[in-house]
Amino acid sequence: MPNPQLDATLSDLLASDFAASPVSATGYGLTEYDDRLDDVSADALRARDAAAAAFLARLDAIGDEGLTTDEAIDRDLARAVLRGRLIMAPFEAWKRDPVTYSGPVTSGVFALFLHRLRPDAELAEAATARLDAVGPLVDAGIANLDADLAHPLIVERGRNAAMGALRYVRDLAWQDLPDDPARERMKAAGARAAAELERFVAHLEAFLPRASGSWQLGEEGYTRILREREVLPDDARQLRERGQREFDRLDAEMTDLAKDATGNPDYVAVLRENDADHPTTEQAMLEAYTEWTEKARAFLVDTGLVSFPDGETCAVVPSPVFQRPVLGVASYIAPPAFSDKLKGHFFVPFAPDGATEEEIQGRLSNNSFGSIPTTSVHEAYPGHHWHLVMRKSAPTSRVRKVYGTPYFNEGWALYTERVMRERGFFEHPLHELQHLSATIFRAARIIVDTSLHLGEMTFDEAVAFMRDKAALPEPVAIAEVGRYCWWPTQASSYLTGCLEILEIRRRYLDARGFAGIAPADVPVEAIRDFHDTIARTGSLPLGLADRAVMASLG
Repeated sequence: MPNPQLDATLSDLLASDFAASPVSATGYGLTEYDDRLDDVSADALRARDAAAAAFLARLDAIGDEGLTTDEAIDRDLARAVLRGRLIMAPFEAWKRDPVTYSGPVTSGVFALFLHRLRPDAELAEAATARLDAVGPLVDAGIANLDADLAHPLIVERGRNAAMGALRYVRDLAWQDLPDDPARERMKAAGARAAAELERFVAHLEAFLPRASGSWQLGEEGYTRILREREVLPDDARQLRERGQREFDRLDAEMTDLAKDATGNPDYVAVLRENDADHPTTEQAMLEAYTEWTEKARAFLVDTGLVSFPDGETCAVVPSPVFQRPVLGVASYIAPPAFSDKLKGHFFVPFAPDGATEEEIQGRLSNNSFGSIPTTSVHEAYPGHHWHLVMRKSAPTSRVRKVYGTPYFNEGWALYTERVMRERGFFEHPLHELQHLSATIFRAARIIVDTSLHLGEMTFDEAVAFMRDKAALPEPVAIAEVGRYCWWPTQASSYLTGCLEILEIRRRYLDARGFAGIAPADVPVEAIRDFHDTIARTGSLPLGLADRAVMASLG
């Protein structure tokens, strides 16, 4: 029988979160929230921090006695999420980042039509209501953004995002609806919302020269996120050292592989030469990603490395217009957690409107034919898509279907690149070199992200590091570093999570009687059991994921 105190607390917490962020609730498939946008006023954002403190106190009062293992993990997951919010609360990102105000607009309308959980006419009416609520978000952004806290880089990124949002709501969001009065009402609402966003863009352009703040989270905040939100043992400096060790190890492995494959030990030069062999158009890039996504799924079926939920599919499509100015890499959106849908969307990184041919080719060069196989694995099979449809299909609690961490999600996706190499998926040594490049890139991310937020690396130094050490084209390196400044600690999640999952796998296989056996030689049935088990635990902080996986052994 469920623990009534825990069950009530978690139910109240989820209800509070859905009410505070109706856009997130739509993403989870809760259609009753579809006509509302988030309240991003200062009072509402401070109230959410106060609620986090109150809910954490309620959860801290629930001891282990009387809880099952799963209930204790659910409690500790919610506690980690709330601690993360409270750690970040003094940073006041809502005073620094304009995307706080344009993001709910684009996400709130896009999510309605991506999954289409209701008839078109109802979706159009919900979207119209959301578009007519844009004015208060713009008012809040103008009132809340603080020039003494906001950094010009983050403001410029936010202005670009707002311009992408403006075009989306004015010109695109309504176009695939039937030509009827509901569509016309939504189109008119889009024009009104665009006018509000134009007002926001104008404010940001005037605000930008005055912005003089910092993006730096600082050592204490970074360390607390690692230990209290992610349930990891490292502090910020220890994590940077770990990233450097992995960078050095991968550097040696890649040198040997490049020499064996091409005769040239300079893997950066080999990768840059290989990057020149890339799709020459965005459509060709889309087709290549589609082909390799299908190959990755077929490989899993043939080898039996994972189980599949019935009915899952993954659509490979261009990235949304509003996303292109702020995200230059592939991405994924899972099917809503509380719906019957099992169709995910793998977004291929098209260039933003107005990009020059040189900029388009620069983005295409970061999606070479050699790198597309590993990215397809990461985003789709058995990376994000497979994991998140397995999580959705698992008979776990509502809290595990809502809360998670990039340290698991991104760590899992990077881990799957490694396991696919172990099992022979990649067809050419250059595919393997590109896979290792994707991994050393994540090691470089740890070094750069920690250094930026410790205040020990400038933006320009970080761009040079990513360009010279991680072999990124200059435009991609600039976009990447901007992302690290905007989202502290996330860039470190990929390799950190991967290494933790490898350690959980080692412990699991040792307990199953496979100690000392190379993972590539372990029977595929045992590897599949591990994959299915850990995916069904959710997207837990890695310390909790370890508890859940080992508990599954009895």
